[in-house]
Amino acid sequence: MNVPKEEILNVLAQFNPWWRGEPLTDLPNWERAAFHLFYNWVQQPPAPRAVLLSGARQVGKTTLMLQAINKLLQSGVAPANLLYATFDHPILKLAGMDAVLKAWREREPRAPGPEYLFLDEAHFIRDWGTWVKHQVDFVKDRRIAFTGSAMPLVEAGQESGVGRWHTIRLSTLSFYEYLHIKNLPLKELPQLRSLRELFSWTKSDFLRAAEIGAPYVGHFHEYLMRGGFPQGAQVESITQAQRLLREDIIDKVLKRDMTALFGVRRVLELEHTFLYLCLHDGGILDMTALCASLQVKRQTAQNFIELLEATHLIYRLAPFGYGKEILRGRFKIYLADPAIAPSVMLKGKSLLDDPSALGVATETAVLKHLSARYYAQNIQFSYWQGKRQHEVDLIAHMGDQIIPFEVKYRSQQTGLRDLKGLIELCQQKRIDRGYVVTKSLDDFGPLPALPDSDSQIMRIPAPLICYWMGEAELGIGAGNQHHEQT
Repeated sequence: MNVPKEEILNVLAQFNPWWRGEPLTDLPNWERAAFHLFYNWVQQPPAPRAVLLSGARQVGKTTLMLQAINKLLQSGVAPANLLYATFDHPILKLAGMDAVLKAWREREPRAPGPEYLFLDEAHFIRDWGTWVKHQVDFVKDRRIAFTGSAMPLVEAGQESGVGRWHTIRLSTLSFYEYLHIKNLPLKELPQLRSLRELFSWTKSDFLRAAEIGAPYVGHFHEYLMRGGFPQGAQVESITQAQRLLREDIIDKVLKRDMTALFGVRRVLELEHTFLYLCLHDGGILDMTALCASLQVKRQTAQNFIELLEATHLIYRLAPFGYGKEILRGRFKIYLADPAIAPSVMLKGKSLLDDPSALGVATETAVLKHLSARYYAQNIQFSYWQGKRQHEVDLIAHMGDQIIPFEVKYRSQQTGLRDLKGLIELCQQKRIDRGYVVTKSLDDFGPLPALPDSDSQIMRIPAPLICYWMGEAELGIGAGNQHHEQT
């Protein structure tokens, strides 16, 4: 559409204050774990590719971009060579990419050195996949970074972008990041780069970590209620944090993005499907029951679930196995953040009075932390059900490694008698170690050796495993590259 150049420049001038010699203001003084990885790809790409920052709405993608711009300016990059544009803005969306670039260069003549393009909500750019491919293939002195809240399905039907961009997935805040953003005066826990290290700890090591970790428990419960969205982590009221999160998901993602990006017309049915998943978070999805309850067709419900996964609102876990075992099995559904279900259902602090819901929120948090921590190593997750209905909550697949995790977030101590599924799986598959995520800081340390097996099982309190996974993720993001095993 032909939009007056003056209109485009007025918008760009608001978003690019450095062109006027003005500094960026209101940027947080903390950095996400993904920041250094993202910045390194922008500044000095390891391969000739653009970089896609992918993640849910309000997870901090724009802030990460602006922090990268600020660091480039401090490193001496000419302000005229930096462009930030969000195509969520109606003027830029109507104008299109070519008109934006033309207006930029008419206002700011190019300076020596590479150009840096930061394109927010790039899925609103017409034929964005083709445009990025062309830029990467033919414009070698441009560094392109773009964000998207719903990229995977937008790619469908467009020219392949394989090899043209590198994807960095930005999840919600880890428990470690949450504590540091809130700047809480807590004593640092012992560093742990790999969960395997726990098997070499002494009894005094476990007692010391449990003592230091005692103040973390209350903050962990608050984290489960507020969630890992930066805005919610910083507002004073838990009720307000949950209300903001609910508005972002229901009003912006389900009602706006789904309509604008995917042409969803039956928004109410989509919302009902999502509410159903919130009520069954962490459970095995019974599609027949869902369709009967909501009176929707199976294919419609399946499409809705794929869209929710594409917009980073849910995880889907297939059953453990191969071939027909997976095809005949049912998916297990987890929400992308433990606070989504209590926020959408407006539960407030009542989550803490519901042991079952608290356990599900903890299970969701554990999956999210493990997934974020090992994302770069292409980790995959499944769940397992034995022949006697014994179950293991999460199974991590890393290369030829199989590492099971069972969540037992309850007051009583965990013993081998409580872990029939985990024991059966370890014996059947000859797995050398597994982990049980517990509630009490006293429920911490190795369990006795399994009968007729060399498998070792380690109990770890939920606040500690989430803290350590977030801390290790930050170390990797900062460039301390090492490939520990779980």
